[in-house]
Amino acid sequence: MNDIILSCRELTKSYGSIPALNGLGFDIYRGRILGLLGPNGSGKTTLIKIAAGLLHQTSGQLLIGGMPVGKNTKRIVSYLPDRDHLPYRMRIREMLKLYSDFFDDFDNARAVDMLSRLGIDFSQKFSTMSKGTREKVQLSFAMSRQAELYLLDEPIAAVDPAARDYILRTVLQNYKEGSAVIISTHLIADVEPILDDVMMLQNGTLRLYGPAEQIRRDTGKSIDMLFREVYRC
Repeated sequence: MNDIILSCRELTKSYGSIPALNGLGFDIYRGRILGLLGPNGSGKTTLIKIAAGLLHQTSGQLLIGGMPVGKNTKRIVSYLPDRDHLPYRMRIREMLKLYSDFFDDFDNARAVDMLSRLGIDFSQKFSTMSKGTREKVQLSFAMSRQAELYLLDEPIAAVDPAARDYILRTVLQNYKEGSAVIISTHLIADVEPILDDVMMLQNGTLRLYGPAEQIRRDTGKSIDMLFREVYRC
């Protein structure tokens, strides 16, 4: 099996004359959890949306599992956007059936277990839940797929601090062996303990990419401290 799950070469995305991504080139490997870091406007969400098939690059190449982004890659990618995306009027038990019908790789038993541990009422409508609870539900569904690549855009932004450890343990313990996880976040201190690799973007360009432990060793700083230093206003 090729260890590379996602590969970029000269990846560029522009909105008119404004570049959101500018000639990115890197490889992301299976079995790794990567923190995708950068300030607002650095290109994080644009990169994730291209990988998820929601945007198309202006030029360059992005491959997932050796394939151009399309219907074949969507079968192996589990995407969690940074905003609510599940049907508001549906009850949780109806969502379980929807996911079971729609995704061949959906593990219904795993989803039921995660939702139960979070104290979710399966008869409750999504629209009646708090923002933090909706985020927990959506992450549970995303992590219940047996995907090869998980794209998580700000997965703990609306979750209270007491629940963040559980959410991060959920990510750590439930992604498929041999797959990879990309977590885009501003809450670096919270996610740092589970990161294998770190990628920092700035103005659509690659500022830093490498193993988290090596970066800490080389700089003598935590990833959170380094981020604050690199992007100091």
